[in-house]
Amino acid sequence: MRPFLFRLFAAVALSAPTACATTAASQTEVGRLEAEVRTLRASQASLLERLERLENRDAVSRARAAAPAPAASSPKATGSAKPEAASPEAGEALGLAPAELTVVRLKPKKEPAPRINTAVAVVEPDADQMEMFISPVEGSSGTGSVGSSSASTAARMEPPEKDPDILDAEYERAVAMLRTGNVEGGVETLTRFAAENPRHPRADNALYFSGLGQMGLKDAAGAAKTFEKLIKNYPAGDAVQDGMLRLAECRVRLNQAVDARALYTRVVTQFPGTAAATQAEQRLAALSP
Repeated sequence: MRPFLFRLFAAVALSAPTACATTAASQTEVGRLEAEVRTLRASQASLLERLERLENRDAVSRARAAAPAPAASSPKATGSAKPEAASPEAGEALGLAPAELTVVRLKPKKEPAPRINTAVAVVEPDADQMEMFISPVEGSSGTGSVGSSSASTAARMEPPEKDPDILDAEYERAVAMLRTGNVEGGVETLTRFAAENPRHPRADNALYFSGLGQMGLKDAAGAAKTFEKLIKNYPAGDAVQDGMLRLAECRVRLNQAVDARALYTRVVTQFPGTAAATQAEQRLAALSP
């Protein structure tokens, strides 16, 4: 009995690896078969889809062949039938390319464009308005609005003011000409500077030094006119006091003692307590008979 059992257990032990090997091989075969089935199913689905497209295309071809030809006397029906046959939605649904669209030419209207009224009624101005434009302004020379407009136009056409730094340099150069002995050139430059730049802060000083240069050239009459212009145009300038003293000196040189005394007296009364007033008092005493 024992030998039999021993042989039985030995046979079972030997058959166990064989069974394991057979099971692994079967699983591999099953996996390969499943992959083949999936491939066949995908190929079948592709074929079915292709068959469906072919059937649809064949149905469309049959429908077009069976449709009657459109009548030539009904352009409206023709125009309406063509778009339906060549509908892009139907072509897309059937997987076909859309048919070409029909080109329709529209004739332009022969009616002319509407006319636009361009006539403008001419209205004469009111008499009061004409009188206002024609009559001269009070205080004018009788030129009226024409003269005022001309003056405003001339004011707008005035040249722009120069650079202040350039003007200052020009003034200093003219004064330096007086100091270096070029008195005539300095007088001419300073006179032109004051005439061209009357609003410059040194315009009054330019007239004062110009008058001094004229006095140096023994031109008392010209210097007197220059100092008079200084006093008239720049009564609040810083050179007016010295200008009045120099004008009085010109009057003395021109043998106009009465006018000189009047100028000295004016300096004393108008600028009391200043150095100019002190000099005017001294010169008044020298002029007294």
